[in-house]
Amino acid sequence: MSRTVAVVGGGYGGSALAKALDAEADVVLIDPRDAFVNTAGSLRALTQPDWAGAMFFPYDRWLTRGTVIRDRAVSVDPGGVTLASGRRVEADYLVLATGSSYAYPAKPDADSTGEALDDLRRTHKELAGADRVLILGAGPVGLELAGEIKEVWPHKHVTVADPTGQHLAGFRPEMRQDLYRQLDELGVRLRLGTGLVAPPPTEPGRAGTFTVTTAGGDEITADIWFRAHGVRVNSGYLADGRLAPRTPRGQVAVTETLNVRGHDTVYEHVYAIGDITDVAEAKMAGYAMQHAEVVARNITAHLNGERPTATYRPLPHPMILLPLGPRGGVGQLPTPDGPVVVTAETVSQYKGADLFTGRFTEQFGSA
Repeated sequence: MSRTVAVVGGGYGGSALAKALDAEADVVLIDPRDAFVNTAGSLRALTQPDWAGAMFFPYDRWLTRGTVIRDRAVSVDPGGVTLASGRRVEADYLVLATGSSYAYPAKPDADSTGEALDDLRRTHKELAGADRVLILGAGPVGLELAGEIKEVWPHKHVTVADPTGQHLAGFRPEMRQDLYRQLDELGVRLRLGTGLVAPPPTEPGRAGTFTVTTAGGDEITADIWFRAHGVRVNSGYLADGRLAPRTPRGQVAVTETLNVRGHDTVYEHVYAIGDITDVAEAKMAGYAMQHAEVVARNITAHLNGERPTATYRPLPHPMILLPLGPRGGVGQLPTPDGPVVVTAETVSQYKGADLFTGRFTEQFGSA
């Protein structure tokens, strides 16, 4: 039986899947980057650049049998992938795992590790010299950035502004109350329901004093600002419709087994995982890796001549681990009796202390 598995995208889900199938199939991992990037560590890497190297795990060090192609997919059809270079990759199994894009510094812009590290060091210098910081977006990324800044520079004035008044909808009120308490203790000014008349005149991540006017008519003066909003699904290579239609959000429809639904069929040999799927849940790295486990089991079953039966069902309640630096933070985790709010100590233990560095060092540290 043919055993070529093309995995398009080497983020959390794609890398986990490629690693899981490395001994079972001829894996071809397609990604323009030279390494798996633990982007959960990006914001700490910004404030502590000596720590930044721990984010990167070069693909060629942990794939024993698989092939890595540094290129971008421009089209996918049921038989394979066409790359920006013009190269064609034929495959017996296809997995779409291209994830989503987010504003720097939450996700690096550069494809090479060296350039990404240079960017972080440069932005660190800009931030270090700024006394007043404005963060636009009060979601998990904006709040984590505020916590990382306060951990290194407690004296800096940090304001987090967001035009929406509803915050972290779907989570327990006591978790939000604990979050607001910790932000207040850190000295972070949280301004919900605060939109700007016009964006700051400087580039994000570049030092330069400015004043912006809010929709309410007051002013905010800062020395640097960061964008912490605007997720975009990376699915442009599906725009030609040769494989499947996309939802208005750019995602593809999948079955419980995470097979892709085409225009008038379900592809038994084509899967999608992570942010690109239309699974009704928050787009988080942990979910992408759970998707990868399901698809790994199903492809392995195919290869063994068995019927794939592994399914994925989203949790009934949202979960989150939101660190505010290495020691603080809030979280909500699932239990058989429903979601529970966890302490800052638990958030630190599971995520905040090392931002999953130990987990990925064990998984991707070597071939």
